[in-house]
Amino acid sequence: MKNYLFVLFLIISGQIAFSQSSPDPLTVQKIMRDPKWMGTSPSAPYWSSDSKYLFFGWNPEKNISDSAYYISKDNYTPQKASFGFQHAVIRAWNASYNNSRTAYTFSKDGDIFVTDIKSGKQKRVTQTNEEESDPVFSFDDTKIVYSRNQNLYAWDIATGLVVQLTDFRRGHQPKTENRDTLNKEEKWLTNEALENSEVLQSRKEKRDMADSFNKTHKEPEPIKPIYIGDERLNNVTISPDGKYITYRLMKFPKDAKHTIVPDYVTESGYTEDIPGRTKVGSPQLTTECYVFDTGKDSSFKINTDQIPGITDVPGYLKYYPSNDSTKKKSPMREVTINGPIWSPKGAYAVVDIHAHDNKDRWLMLLDAATGKLKLLDRQHDEAWIGGPGIGYLFGGGTGISGWINENTFWYQSEEATGYSHLYKTDVVTGEKTALTSGKYEVQQAQLSADKKYFYIITNEVHPGEQQFYKLPVNGGKAERITTMTGGNEVSISPDEKQIAILYSYTNKPTELYVQENKPGGKLTQITHLAMSDEFKSYKWQDPEVIAFTARDGAQVYARLYRPSVESPAKPGVLFVHGAGYLQDAHKWWSYYFREFMFNNMLADNGYTVMDVDYRGSAGYGRDWRTGIYRHMGGKDLDDEVDAAKYMAAKLGVNPKHIGMYGGSYGGFMTLMALFTAPDVFAAGAAIRSVTDWSHYNHGYTSDILNEPFTDSMAYKQSSPIYFANGLKGHLLMLHGMVDQNVHFQDIVRLTQRLIELGKDNWELAVYPMEDHGFVEPSSWTDEYKRIFKLFETTLK
Repeated sequence: MKNYLFVLFLIISGQIAFSQSSPDPLTVQKIMRDPKWMGTSPSAPYWSSDSKYLFFGWNPEKNISDSAYYISKDNYTPQKASFGFQHAVIRAWNASYNNSRTAYTFSKDGDIFVTDIKSGKQKRVTQTNEEESDPVFSFDDTKIVYSRNQNLYAWDIATGLVVQLTDFRRGHQPKTENRDTLNKEEKWLTNEALENSEVLQSRKEKRDMADSFNKTHKEPEPIKPIYIGDERLNNVTISPDGKYITYRLMKFPKDAKHTIVPDYVTESGYTEDIPGRTKVGSPQLTTECYVFDTGKDSSFKINTDQIPGITDVPGYLKYYPSNDSTKKKSPMREVTINGPIWSPKGAYAVVDIHAHDNKDRWLMLLDAATGKLKLLDRQHDEAWIGGPGIGYLFGGGTGISGWINENTFWYQSEEATGYSHLYKTDVVTGEKTALTSGKYEVQQAQLSADKKYFYIITNEVHPGEQQFYKLPVNGGKAERITTMTGGNEVSISPDEKQIAILYSYTNKPTELYVQENKPGGKLTQITHLAMSDEFKSYKWQDPEVIAFTARDGAQVYARLYRPSVESPAKPGVLFVHGAGYLQDAHKWWSYYFREFMFNNMLADNGYTVMDVDYRGSAGYGRDWRTGIYRHMGGKDLDDEVDAAKYMAAKLGVNPKHIGMYGGSYGGFMTLMALFTAPDVFAAGAAIRSVTDWSHYNHGYTSDILNEPFTDSMAYKQSSPIYFANGLKGHLLMLHGMVDQNVHFQDIVRLTQRLIELGKDNWELAVYPMEDHGFVEPSSWTDEYKRIFKLFETTLK
């Protein structure tokens, strides 16, 4: 009896101790509160131009939004920056240096300034009511050129004289009356009128004499006006020697139809229309690039017919033999010319050209005197051009590139290896050299001020890590500078002696660190409030990043959350990240932090959870990125189905108790899973889902599926609305009614389709005041309460 009482005492004592030390279980209500309960992470660090201060956004006081904080070289304790102090400091990214890096110029409050680095002396260049911006050194560093009302002006450093360099004007050049332009009838009438009136003859004689005198003695205009018609001007740049000015004219389509998004819950009490976007395939803006020769006071258009392969037709047209454009002369493709990027002294200029059909990128040498183009590098992809540092992904801009010296240009490309790597080209000889190689990506690159090194961030260590390196400019072995496992987002001080690191790990939100910019450099943690005491009281899982083999032999990476308790039903859930081109099976703090917490909660309730970087995800090179070309819901969904089979075969999950959830692209994937693989997935929650890709935007969709009227097959095999008849399991759809990205119309059209098909076991939850990214904790809570209930009632 004594032994029994002693054992009972130990059991009760253990339960009391456990209840005192163990936190309350996770609930949807807890994890979907305002994220401030978790702690506060720093964001958006930037250095002052003199490298003395590091600023960042932070909210340790839990205010409505972040405030500006800073540290100094001498004091690493974060201090709140007053508006006046923050405003007085020049941001490093706002400074433009001369070639010798002895001075920099910048804009502030709409005026231009220049600073001598050695003395620290600052000089005001302009003080006007109009806004001046974008100052650069030009004319061999003797002048500072800046923009005012989209025209360029030059300030002479020695004399202070300001000269206007361009005179862009809207509209067309006024027509001058000229007898030579009259037709036969007009000439006859003019002659006849003069013959019959001496007064007309006299007045004409006086007018002609006055015109001749004025023309002889009139002061010439400093520069000739450049008329741009009805087009929009942008990208006005000047060469380092001041000889050439380039500019781009954009023509916006007048017949592009835009959508509207009805807003039902408004202050006015009336339904209000929010102006929306166009849909894929709508007419797009076109551009033309011009060169203005300042010496000749004249400009000309850069002709695109000299671009190699400009009339090539895309490969997918072979699937449409009745419309085979290869049987007739193909028109020139539309392109956008970005740049030019001038060599330091202005001897050479490179333009970065992108085809509007997303199949080609050309780096070409521009002869600014003649407009002739010479090919340096062509990157072609039958799917679409993209990847880190390359640009153009989903309608983006120019890639990351620049000059090592007057003859050597550097850039990134996937063309040779399938992974984004660094290259350099001698523009005189055409010799091309790879500076990095391997089955990893160079995700960021920056040339050092002395042009002897590259600073790069890669995932060479592991696809799910980001590490910072120093690489000799001629290639060779890169020195690793960061050491912490996870994600290291680096900002380099202007003097390149220090780096600011936004560091995070799988289950540890972002904190700010500062390190000496060298291998083994001293590392100091600056912030310590990313995790509140309440957040730290729960033991968050550090999900394993695993790899499983897909049906085609590819290795697919995923995060794995193992169940904390055993459930007799042995359920499994797949979380599908959104954005398509995004990575989530990594070792840093996830953009999907709410889903990270929800997955922990599912594991606490007996679920095995996997978060898969399916085909189309970022971080794994070109072939992985373009694996969804012309068929979204194809190989990417195969990866999810193979993950479900892996869960059943290797992780003990009941194959009849597997569900899926995700938002945006993840919602689309959930719909495709339940419609086209209904025997694999018993339930799914589709959040803010694309249901028909022909109703989404142009930039993202046309890269992957081309255009609906030229590649209808791609759209039909990729859109869930065409497969809704396959629904067998339980489907929960959730959508914000003021979603300006994936419009509410998408889910309404699918709902009508399900009604017409007579489908059961589905429901729709709507959120009248939410856009694509929910903001209200009450909406997040309601959404995930419904998802959790779906899984609890259908997978157990």
